[in-house]
Amino acid sequence: MGKKIKIAIAGYGVVGKLRHKSINKNKDFDLIAVCDRKFKKNGVFSNGIQYYRYYKELLELDIDAIIICLTNDVAAQATLDSLKKNKHVFCEKPPGVRLRDIFTIYKYLKKNKKLKLMYGFNHRYHQSIQDAIDIVNSEKYGKIINMRAVYGKSNIITFNQSDWRTKRKIAGGGILLDQGIHILDLLRLFAGDFNQIKSFVSNNYWKFDVEDNVYAVMKTRSGIHASINSSATQWPHKFSLEINLEKGSVVLSGILSNSKSYGKETIKLLKKKKNDNKFKQNIKIKKYTKDISWDKELESFSDIIKNKKSSKKGSISEAFLTMKLVFLIYYSDKEWRKKYNIENPNKFTIDEEK
Repeated sequence: MGKKIKIAIAGYGVVGKLRHKSINKNKDFDLIAVCDRKFKKNGVFSNGIQYYRYYKELLELDIDAIIICLTNDVAAQATLDSLKKNKHVFCEKPPGVRLRDIFTIYKYLKKNKKLKLMYGFNHRYHQSIQDAIDIVNSEKYGKIINMRAVYGKSNIITFNQSDWRTKRKIAGGGILLDQGIHILDLLRLFAGDFNQIKSFVSNNYWKFDVEDNVYAVMKTRSGIHASINSSATQWPHKFSLEINLEKGSVVLSGILSNSKSYGKETIKLLKKKKNDNKFKQNIKIKKYTKDISWDKELESFSDIIKNKKSSKKGSISEAFLTMKLVFLIYYSDKEWRKKYNIENPNKFTIDEEK
């Protein structure tokens, strides 16, 4: 491999173009080509970047890595095809439409450890999340007692999306798999894995064959409780995560996004008084004005390639376990499980990376 990592982007829509912007800021990458079905034929842009219609054409080029921003039904196969062509892979969430597909990728990667695979759970790279991690890990405010989360928008489709997200055959799931997967990844980041789950899954409002609301209550083996509402009927868009500790609370509100519809990204720290159960209000509030998560995430990808190391953020193990939690929530609602023939996620287990 030369000084720069030669990379391509499969899927050149909104997210693919955002990744392109981050590549331009990163000295480690050299973007060689992109692909998208919107191109009527193959060609070359004025800046020298090649463009193609199909991702398999990218895999025949002299590239070291590929970023996959394809629809959910194609993502897992494109990831596996790329790995089999000895390309390092960065794949956007969700990893696919079925847990079984991710399990297949996991097994392949275990036998081909030189290849690097990272999944795009970029909320972990937001500054508010990083600050919350520092507060919790400091143990200054004790252990986590419980967490509450709401992540919602006003439709399954937003202004810059196509309607494939409303079709189960292509999307694999609705609001939980599309957006709620981010908040589940964060809950796992703070609390670990949940072994008890109760849920209600509904598509009563938008009437698509994917969910528009999910309500779940979960518990870890260590006794941490968490609740989540993932919603496509949240008229004012909302991101909220409350982490209640033994001696205080961390409250995350709003998230900087491309749509700019979730409000200001803030973190609030409330500290419990020593002698009673009252709290000092707003002892610390921090606001964030710039979203650096996309750039930081791509820096992590280049780092694991160039320095031949592993990363817990976005690893195949983390992606698998978060994806498994999504399907455990689907599966725990007996009516939803029966209606859409949800496979038991507990059939699949992995050895977690240390």
